[in-house]
Amino acid sequence: MPVIEGQAALLQAARHLAAGELVAFPTETVYGLGARADDDAAVARIFTAKGRPADHPLIVHLADASQAASFAIDINPPARRLMAAFWPGPLTLIVPRRPGQAAAAAGGQDSIGLRMPAHPVARAWLHEAARLGVPGVAAPSANRFGRISPTTAAHVVQEFGLDLWVLDGGACEVGIESAIVDCTRPQPALLRPGQLSRQRIEAVLGQPLVAPDSASPRASGTLASHYAPAAALRLWSSADLRQRLLAAPPANESVAVYSRLVPATGLGWSHRVMPSHAAAVAHELFSALRELDATGAEAIWVERPPPAAEWDGVRDRLDRAAA
Repeated sequence: MPVIEGQAALLQAARHLAAGELVAFPTETVYGLGARADDDAAVARIFTAKGRPADHPLIVHLADASQAASFAIDINPPARRLMAAFWPGPLTLIVPRRPGQAAAAAGGQDSIGLRMPAHPVARAWLHEAARLGVPGVAAPSANRFGRISPTTAAHVVQEFGLDLWVLDGGACEVGIESAIVDCTRPQPALLRPGQLSRQRIEAVLGQPLVAPDSASPRASGTLASHYAPAAALRLWSSADLRQRLLAAPPANESVAVYSRLVPATGLGWSHRVMPSHAAAVAHELFSALRELDATGAEAIWVERPPPAAEWDGVRDRLDRAAA
């Protein structure tokens, strides 16, 4: 099955989706592996293809905010404020699920994650699918479970081969998954950081986001170990990494490095420079990890991001990749 692009491809891919087939598609965050959210049998194929536990919920992608009513029994005022401010965009809202709807996509929970992506190809395709009677598309990232998320169509093909329809929308602009906010309780909680900062979300809410607790819903991409390359990923403080880069690479282990610090020349390090701005790192993070993994290195050493809030999303992905 091909990697496809263009207007005719949108209708073709929408027809395959409506028939219960899987389709990989671009969003502004990462590429998703989609099935119609109202077909539990189709959604089950996502879990099988990825090797993903069936109780680890997916996010339902919508063409329009009005579709939220198909899946949510209640959208409270905080959720409505966030939808108005940030949809379409890289924000997922967890809301109470309408009984009888999208049980497989929800991982069996009474809540459901909803998002309206901003990528023009995703939006056009979702609208075509809606015209064919598809109320929303359940999708995790289009990669094997726990591995590096894809940000190009080529990455999806690396994961699944050519046995999958892939809509090609170019490289993803944001590069890391959406922020996830739990709106099932009166005080919203940040379950996963993303490019959209905590400060911007709180400004719209008019109240602070709380931390998740034992009563919080399970959410996509929040397991301790996730986003991992085949090589062992190790995070180093700037000070510790600086000392190691002044010497030759370890003799007993092949190492690739992703850092703002540059190794001493002539010592044989395999190195990729990390940008100094958080948004630029987010954009290239998964692509950079794939590139370094492809060198065959046994370990990837990464300089720990700065503690500033704008790095929260990148820091979260690296911490999970290193776990």
